Amino acid sequence: MTQKPSREERLAAKLRENLHRRKAQARALSEQGSRALNTSDRPPALPKGDSSG
Repeated sequence: MTQKPSREERLAAKLRENLHRRKAQARALSEQGSRALNTSDRPPALPKGDSSG
């Protein structure tokens, strides 16, 4: 019978899994964001006018 991993080993493994998941999520969001920046579907930004009102 194999020995169960210690609490620290289990936590380390979970942290690694979480890190991989978060990196993949960040890559997907970054890729998605760069695609959104390349599209011209949104209206042009409003000019910054004088705020003398």
